[in-house]
Amino acid sequence: MIKIYLTKKGVLEQIDEPQKDCWISLIHPTEKELQEIGERYDIDADDLRAPLDEEETSYITKEDNYTLILVDIPSVAEKGGKDRFITIPLGMIITRDAFITICLESTPILNFGARARKSVDTRKKNRLLLQILLENSKMYLKNLRQINKQSEQLEVVLHRSIENQALLEMMELGRSLLYFTTSLKGNSAVLEKLTKTASVTRNEEDEDLLEDVIIENRQATEMADTYSGVINGTMDAYSSVISNNMNVVQKFIAIAAIVITIPSLIFDAYGMNIDGVPFENSPYAFIIVIVVAAIASMCVYQYFKHKKMF
Repeated sequence: MIKIYLTKKGVLEQIDEPQKDCWISLIHPTEKELQEIGERYDIDADDLRAPLDEEETSYITKEDNYTLILVDIPSVAEKGGKDRFITIPLGMIITRDAFITICLESTPILNFGARARKSVDTRKKNRLLLQILLENSKMYLKNLRQINKQSEQLEVVLHRSIENQALLEMMELGRSLLYFTTSLKGNSAVLEKLTKTASVTRNEEDEDLLEDVIIENRQATEMADTYSGVINGTMDAYSSVISNNMNVVQKFIAIAAIVITIPSLIFDAYGMNIDGVPFENSPYAFIIVIVVAAIASMCVYQYFKHKKMF
């Protein structure tokens, strides 16, 4: 899908055909669409396809007639009937006559709000690049807050009862944070390179905007590291709780088996067909054996309790 935008009289508007200084947004484009854009602006086909590879990492490449900036952006994918946080590539190509974005799916990062649309000028391609990078950092922060909120809700569930489903969901959040941390660090390297690119920071306003992007990206990275540490600590704590509970259960079963074994030994001894068994001629032999077995079991139970073994 191709959408083309152009700033007219200070307002970002959608147009039908590419014009000079327009913004071309490619969302999950077809091979035909990629070929048309590549031929029109003399862009290498591999550079156009790079943002469509989910495994692609962040980088900048500069050619004679264009510059490609590729970063990872946050996204949401459905898994097991629930939304999961992932990252996907977003490519931005700056040419002399157009600003081109390429992504696998539609993203709110490129859907500027009514107020933001008035600040977008497609003629100022470097500034548009920085504005998109700023929106990307803000989206990371928004998703990180959602992850933190979900982890807090899962902790409440786990405090009541340790359930496998809650633990699995907590593990998924930890995996999402790992994706975010890796992607943010890759984006940080791209931003660092942008600071050394004279064409991007050639005026004071763009320098300030780039500094805002770097600050937001750093804040998102630190937040992802913090939340990841919290979730990992929580998972370790509940793993220890589960292990301790298993040990307690096993200890209880072992002690119960010992206590139950004592009456069984006594009953087995009296069940043998031999002479000279105590109380064999007493009419109260059965009751006496029961009482002796109960007392023996109670003594063993009190011994283990005195030793605080359960």
